Amino acid sequence: MSNRTEDWRRELEVGAVVRRTAGVTRWAKDIWTPVAVIPGAPQAFWKELVRDGEVVDYHAGTVTMELFRADVEGYLVSLNMASPSIWIVMDKDVSSQSPSGWVVSTITASAHEALDSLDSGESIVEAVPIPESLAAWIKEFVDKHYIEVPFKKRRRTEIRTDGVEDAKGDPRIRQESDVYRSPGAIKKPRLQ
Repeated sequence: MSNRTEDWRRELEVGAVVRRTAGVTRWAKDIWTPVAVIPGAPQAFWKELVRDGEVVDYHAGTVTMELFRADVEGYLVSLNMASPSIWIVMDKDVSSQSPSGWVVSTITASAHEALDSLDSGESIVEAVPIPESLAAWIKEFVDKHYIEVPFKKRRRTEIRTDGVEDAKGDPRIRQESDVYRSPGAIKKPRLQ
């Protein structure tokens, strides 16, 4: 039996399928939408897969998807969604070699990592259905490393309500004008 500290990381080459459809406004000539993943895909860069009139599916790129033991909760969120999903993240193409102006930067099984990618607002982040074989591969990793931590409610320290508080001011400091000082705490001049 293997130890939980072994195999703390896994990786797999995964390809992203991106669909080009005609834009509906004059400002957007084309709409580029990630629609699927290809587990174990070879390297490719915007290779045309299927053409159906104006709609074209491309193998946009292949990246290494990594699983880490520390991210198993994020993988569980993705696997337990109504439609189990994997996330494709595309960023602007700074080399201007892509026909879409975008390149596949990350494919992740972690919903938390996908949410972090959404924070910048400059990436396309799309959830696509997980193929069953890839879901089984991720689930096996999660089952090996996930440890459920039960919720533990914190207890407050007890507050004493039976104590007497004479005043709010500090009786060691002489302050004639302290409005919070109780009359009993004001030192009276000594009569001789």
